[in-house]
Amino acid sequence: MAATRFADRMLAQLDELGRISESPDFLQRTFLTPEHRTAHLRVADWMREAGMEVEHDSAGNVVGRYAGTDPDAPALMTGSHLDTVRNAGKYDGMLGVIAPLACIADLHKRGKRLPFAIELVGFANEEGTRFGASMAGSRAVAGTFDGAMLKQTDKQGVSMGDAYQAFGLDPAKVGACARKPGSIAAFMELHIEQGPVLEHEGLALGVVTAISGAKRLRAEITGLAGHAGTVPMGQRQDALLAAAEAVQYIETRCTGTPTLVGTVGVLETLPGAMNVIPGKTIFSIDIRAAEDSVRDAAIADVLKEIKAICARRKLEVRITELYASTSTPCHPALMEAAEAAIKAQGLPTMRLPSGAGHDAATLAPLCPIGMIFMRCTRGISHNPLEAVLPEDVEVATAALLHFIENFKPVQ
Repeated sequence: MAATRFADRMLAQLDELGRISESPDFLQRTFLTPEHRTAHLRVADWMREAGMEVEHDSAGNVVGRYAGTDPDAPALMTGSHLDTVRNAGKYDGMLGVIAPLACIADLHKRGKRLPFAIELVGFANEEGTRFGASMAGSRAVAGTFDGAMLKQTDKQGVSMGDAYQAFGLDPAKVGACARKPGSIAAFMELHIEQGPVLEHEGLALGVVTAISGAKRLRAEITGLAGHAGTVPMGQRQDALLAAAEAVQYIETRCTGTPTLVGTVGVLETLPGAMNVIPGKTIFSIDIRAAEDSVRDAAIADVLKEIKAICARRKLEVRITELYASTSTPCHPALMEAAEAAIKAQGLPTMRLPSGAGHDAATLAPLCPIGMIFMRCTRGISHNPLEAVLPEDVEVATAALLHFIENFKPVQ
């Protein structure tokens, strides 16, 4: 590809961040680790080069501020996360930091200041990989950080609170970086789609309508373990067969309804022996939709069906809710502005929901939110095969810059 305005430098920066890892074999960069510090310090260097004042805040985020001509005007906030999952790709989250960085660097090079400041945040702990509690950085900025998260522990038994102290931050002051109501005009996040829709439609960019709410459940079905060779088929209390029926129903119920998806990602059988009828199965249920009513109706049907299956098979069942989040709509005016920015690049666009969680959703209590999706190859994410097209990076950044330069506070 010929030299570009944005993409060449951005892809080099993304490659550099992708090499900052806790493992030499794959990308993993988790919250409050030395690699977290290294990545944030590198991004801070780039922020300063782009004309920003930089702060490492009390929650572990790195924040760059590009001052506007009116110091009292609410700021436009943008950014994404710099932490990763285990065995990650190098564009999830990081693209949403490097793209606005390129936009601000371009403004700085031209000596252009906008009527409002731009705050670029590299959020910490969006993924929740280390402690199981996600969105710590954006929750702190939004003013919704729950102190109970500090008690969550990693696999080594280190609590988040202790990790904050070891990192040089006071866990009692995590919430001190909360923005005052009215200080942020809007939050706009650019992110790879992490799904195949845009690529399937032949589109580089799309406008997010809502960030889907999710519920995660744990189902435990108890039957009776027995000898695989001696218990007749009609007299068994096989917990795995009941779970298999349930998994099949989840697929059936969640197929055919727009934005509704259902996943069983974990299934465990006990005692787990080849010649023993499973006496217990434990499995996860993750159901999401762009509308809470659609998701909740599906969950109600799934729970009703699981109970019916277990009653028919004379099994006991216990279902526990592990996590719940509501659907977060993007602001209509921000969607329209994002569409205008994409069309200004000569591109068609479409609207689509996000089935994944994002820092943008966490910031919704603070300010209006918007998101732009960029396609990724085969829709693959959370995987080292994660890939993007340089020309998409170029046009996505140009669209984001158009959005920023033409931004007007929404009502």
